[in-house]
Amino acid sequence: MAAYGCFADVYDVLTSNIDYDALAGYYDGIIMSNAKKRGILLDLACGTGSMSRRFSRLGYDVIGVDLSGDMLSFAKEKPHEGIEYLCQDMTSLDLFGTVDVTVCALDSINHLENEQDILSCFKSVSLFTDPDGLFLFDMNTVRKHREVLANNTFVYDTDGAYCVWQNFYEKELDRVDILLDIFTQNKDGTFSRSCEEFSEIALPCDTVCKLLSQAGFDIIDIFDYPTLNKGDDNSEKLLFCCKKQKKRDI
Repeated sequence: MAAYGCFADVYDVLTSNIDYDALAGYYDGIIMSNAKKRGILLDLACGTGSMSRRFSRLGYDVIGVDLSGDMLSFAKEKPHEGIEYLCQDMTSLDLFGTVDVTVCALDSINHLENEQDILSCFKSVSLFTDPDGLFLFDMNTVRKHREVLANNTFVYDTDGAYCVWQNFYEKELDRVDILLDIFTQNKDGTFSRSCEEFSEIALPCDTVCKLLSQAGFDIIDIFDYPTLNKGDDNSEKLLFCCKKQKKRDI
């Protein structure tokens, strides 16, 4: 999984179009419909902490985890009272105790390198989830990789930053290799260029469900993100809502 460097410098600028308040509310509504309280929440792949801060405001005790020290440095520069940030790999968590709910937003699961890494992530989350605890995450589908991301190029032109986002689709793996050319404006008006490369993989919905079951989770709902409608492989993005399986008597 990529540990973003220069991308961290412009991440908040390039994602300024995301309504984080609405997104946190979307997740919170699903959580509260399946849980009795707002307890300890693990914000997995928390990035610069935008979602962590919203969850904290909603009343959760938040632990934010990300592999990128650069991303976390930006998170820690923001007001973060009541939030603990940890630099860890999401496939091998090492928390101090269990959590009531884990959220992994903004298709971060897609950024893992392969199916085995996704299973390792699910197992790691399961290990630190309370009995009957929840795990929610959104994930781009194979359809989105094939028909939307594909071999397309996107341009982001914002105040202080300009980014050319190029996709290169690997059909056999349903993987999109991504190249970012980032131009940031200096104080003297000139621009500096930096590059970032990473990949996203996609899996059929049934495969994701099998991996979740292997990791000890039961599926509660699969939504067509960002709605409460039922989702499937025809969706562009899915939100999985899962609960830790009860221990079975031997």
